Amino acid sequence: MLKMVTFFQGLPGQQSVPGTLDFAGSPPKPRSTSEAESETSMSEASSEDLMPSQEAPDGEEESAKKKEKKSKGLANMFSVFTKGKKKKKDQARLSDPEVQPKSRPELDGPLPTVEELKEALERGRLEVAWQVLALERQLEAAAAAGGTSNEELVWRQSKVEALYVLLRDQVLGVLRRPLEVASERLSQALAVVSQEELEDRRASRGPLAAALETTRPRRWLQLWRGVVAEVAAERLDAQPATVPEGRSEAESRFLHMGRTMKEDLEVVVERLKPLFPDEFQVVHTYAESYHEHFASHLFTLAQFELCERDTYLLLLWVQNLYPNDILNSPKLAQELQGVGLGSLLPPKQIRLLEAMFLSNEVTNVKLLMTRALELESQRWAQDVAPQSLDGHCHSELAIDILQIISQGQTKAENITSDVGVQIKQLLLMELSALLRSYQRTFDEFLEKSKLLRNYRVNIIANINNCLSFRTSMEQRWQIPHDSLNRLVEPLKDLKAHGFDTLLQSLFSDLKPLFKKFTQTRWAKPVETLEEIISTVGASLPEFSELQDCFREELMEAVHLHLVKEYIIRLSKRRLVLKTAEQQQQLARHVLANAEAIQHFCTENGSTATWLHPALPTIAEIIRLQDPSAIKIEVATYATWYPDFTKGHLNAILAIKGNLPSSEVKSIRNILDINTGVQEPSRPLFSLIKVA
Repeated sequence: MLKMVTFFQGLPGQQSVPGTLDFAGSPPKPRSTSEAESETSMSEASSEDLMPSQEAPDGEEESAKKKEKKSKGLANMFSVFTKGKKKKKDQARLSDPEVQPKSRPELDGPLPTVEELKEALERGRLEVAWQVLALERQLEAAAAAGGTSNEELVWRQSKVEALYVLLRDQVLGVLRRPLEVASERLSQALAVVSQEELEDRRASRGPLAAALETTRPRRWLQLWRGVVAEVAAERLDAQPATVPEGRSEAESRFLHMGRTMKEDLEVVVERLKPLFPDEFQVVHTYAESYHEHFASHLFTLAQFELCERDTYLLLLWVQNLYPNDILNSPKLAQELQGVGLGSLLPPKQIRLLEAMFLSNEVTNVKLLMTRALELESQRWAQDVAPQSLDGHCHSELAIDILQIISQGQTKAENITSDVGVQIKQLLLMELSALLRSYQRTFDEFLEKSKLLRNYRVNIIANINNCLSFRTSMEQRWQIPHDSLNRLVEPLKDLKAHGFDTLLQSLFSDLKPLFKKFTQTRWAKPVETLEEIISTVGASLPEFSELQDCFREELMEAVHLHLVKEYIIRLSKRRLVLKTAEQQQQLARHVLANAEAIQHFCTENGSTATWLHPALPTIAEIIRLQDPSAIKIEVATYATWYPDFTKGHLNAILAIKGNLPSSEVKSIRNILDINTGVQEPSRPLFSLIKVA
C-alpha cells in the first residue's frame, strides 16, 4: 500500500496559519431576536455601562503581542503546554473543586455592580462568570416574587444579557485558542460552558416570568462546536507555503489538508482530550469538523473535470490514504472508532471516478505499450545490434511492456484491491492485443530485413524475449495455466517463426547431403551421416546466445529434422532388397545411423526422447522376416506415432522385395486397429509426404 508519508517527502515545512487552534479572529455571535432586543433596551437605559474600555485589557494586550509573532507551525504553536509540564501539578483542572461547574454560585459578600462585572469581563476575568449567573438568578427571583415593574425587569435583564455577551465572547475566544492559554484559564472557560449547559437544562424545566425575555437555552456548547468548525475550515483552507515542483495544485492541496488534519487530530488526542470534560467529546467534535470540511472540499472538486493525475490522486486519498493513513493511524484509530466519519465522497461519486480512472489508465497503458513496441521495431529496422546480457542476446521490450502493465496494476491496487481486480482483466486484454501486434511486427521484420547485418542476432534477442514475457507473467499474475497458454500463444508463434528462420539456411545445406543416401543407393550411409552431423555441428555456435531453454528447443527441432529427413530418404521407394541378408545389412546401417543421430543431438542439448524409437523400429521392420513379428512391431510403432499411416508403412515395406503382396496387405491392415488413436501431440509422420 502506498503510504501517505511517501507523498510528504520533499515537501517544505508546513506553514502555520493564523487561526490554528489558536482561534485567532472573532468568535461567532449568533443572536436571537430576544438577545438583540435586550441589548437595545439595555443600551437605551445605560449606554455608558456598555461602552468598551478605550484602554486595552490585559488579556487583549497579551493576545495582541502573540499575534505579532511569526507563526511557527503546529508543533511550536502547541509547545505552550510542553514547556509548562513541570508546573502541571499547580495548574487548575476540571477535576479540582474550585473549577467544577456548580449548580448554584457560592458567593461571599454582596454581588459586584454591573459596571464592575463588565470591567472584569473586558479584562478577561472568567471567574466572575458565577457572579453574572447570580445576577441572572436574582433577576428571576425578583420576577417570580412580584413587586418589580416590568420596565425595571427589562432594564435589569438587558444589563445581564450584555454581560453574558461579553462572557460568551471571552469564553469562546479562549476555546478558539485552547493551547495558547494557561491551563487554569482553559479550565475556567470549560467550566463556564459546562455550567451554562446545566443552566440551559434547568431553565427548560420551568418558564420565566412573563416580563422577562426568553434567553435560554443559550447552547454555548453548540456555539463552541461552531467555533471548532471555523477553525477546521481555517486550517484546511490555508494555502501551502509552496507548491513543490512536479506536483499539481490539487495534489499539494490534498497533501496539505491530509497532513494538517492528521497532525491536528493527534494534538487534540494528546493535548486537548485530557483537559476537556467528557461531555464536550472533544476528539469527536474536532474529527467531525475536519472531516466535514475535507469532504465538502473534495465533493466540490469532484464536480469539475479533473485531469487524469488529479482523478487518481482524489481516489487515492478517498479510498486509501484517508481511511488507512489518517483515520486508522496508530495514534487515532482507537480514538475515532465510534465517530463513524464514513467516506469523504458518496459511493456513487466514487464509482464514477473509479470508472474514469480505469478508462484513463487502460488508455495510457495501451499507448505506452504501443510506443515501446514502435521504438523496439525501429531499432531492428535501423540494424542496431541487441544488448548482450550474461552471454545472451537481450531485448528490453518485455521488461518495458511488463513494467508499464505493472505500474497500472499497482496504481489501481493502491486505490483498493477491488479496483486492482477490475483493472487486471482489462490490462490482460490489452497485453494479449499487444502480443499479437508484436508477433505481426516481428513477422514483417523477418520478411523485409533479411539483408541486415544484425538480422539473426535480433531474431535471437526476440526469441529470448518470449522467456522474459512468460516468466514475468507467471510471477505477476496468478492465472490458470490454460488461460496463460492462450495469452502467450502469439509468443509461441513468434518463437516458431524465429526458429524456422534461424534454421532455414542450415536445413538448405543439409538437403543435398540427405539426397546422397538415395543417390548412392545407401552404399555409404555412415560417411554420408558423418558429413551431415559435421555440417550441423559447425552451425551450432551461432545459437549459443539463445537462452538455455530455447537452445534445447532449437536442438530438438534439429533432431526432428534429421530423423524426418532420414525417414523421407527411406520412403522414396528407390531401394528394393530381395534377400534377407541385404535387408539385414541395411537394417544395421539404419540402426547405426539412428544411434549416431541420437547421441549427437542429446549431447548438444536435445531432450526429444520421443524421437529415439523412430529409426530403430523401422530398422527392425526391415530386418524381420516373419510377418507375425513384423505385425507386432508395426502395431507398437503406431501407438508411439499415431500419425504413422498405411502410406508410410507401404513405403517402408516396399524395401522388402521378398514379401508377398498378400502379406503386405495383412501387415497393413494392422493399422486399422488403431483408427481411434488420438492425434499426436508432436507430429512426425504428418510432416512426411509419401507417394
